[in-house]
Amino acid sequence: MFTSRTLVANGIDLFLLEQGAGPLVVLCHGWPELSYSWRHQIAAIADAGFHVVAPDMRGFGRSSAPADLAAYSIFDTVGDMVGLVRALGQNNAVIIGHDWGAPVAWHAALFRPDIFTAVAGLSVPPPFRGRGRPLETLRQNGINNFYWQYFQTPGVAEAELESDIALTLRTLLGRGFADPTASLFIADGKGFLGDARADRPLPDWLGEADLAVFAEAYRTSGFRGGLNWYRNIDRNWELTAPWQDAQIRQPSLFIAGANDAVITGLIGAKRITELERVLPNLRHKLIIEGAGHWIQQERPDQVNAALIDFIAANAT
Repeated sequence: MFTSRTLVANGIDLFLLEQGAGPLVVLCHGWPELSYSWRHQIAAIADAGFHVVAPDMRGFGRSSAPADLAAYSIFDTVGDMVGLVRALGQNNAVIIGHDWGAPVAWHAALFRPDIFTAVAGLSVPPPFRGRGRPLETLRQNGINNFYWQYFQTPGVAEAELESDIALTLRTLLGRGFADPTASLFIADGKGFLGDARADRPLPDWLGEADLAVFAEAYRTSGFRGGLNWYRNIDRNWELTAPWQDAQIRQPSLFIAGANDAVITGLIGAKRITELERVLPNLRHKLIIEGAGHWIQQERPDQVNAALIDFIAANAT
């Protein structure tokens, strides 16, 4: 069974779940999630002979949530993972990320190949740095209702999401991202949650007890820390200019659900077909039929098997 503790890394407190001994594996969750999102992976990977740590990422759960909006750039979040490896007394690690944690994992491998010797990303493809700032590009293409845009003004999304936290999480986790028109674009007057219903049945992979864990954490932390990650999207584009067209050369793995709108939309589908442009050492691309966005919770057995095979072959 995993244990928990809090470490100081990169100048902030990082709460983490931890189990096992052996080569280090770091698991980075996304939004709106927690280290608990990796509950099915921690024991399985530890039992395979590895030291597994899953932090609450900066701004989430029981980790620090700096007040400064600018403290949530990709440099800060990757810096946290570098600091975490050092705080654990290790020199290198395999890093794995899901959702927003995937860009952290990809960039960690890109920025610090000396530390992160293998990388896996779930649901979100590796960075393809476009020609312009992402939010500006959306506007130029006539898009003004994408959820990234709705999240930009501090206080707006917080007010909606925090008005009934249990209902918010039931809607976000239960709905997923299978239908982009219902979950990624904001209808006039509907907000991000749209027609949220308290009687929405939970998917079979998420129990009421699991939902309660997420809700309790977000009642304490609120949503601002996680939303601040989105408020650095254009800034991240600016900061990563030196890595334009750079490749991640370490062994890599990509896993996603076939029904996840993140990989089936016009941009996402193109990125999936071009993974090798950024990942020349891609060992496996696993697209799981019938699965959606919360892939490591939805299909833990398939995800665990793929991750363990990958880690066992590439951990140092």
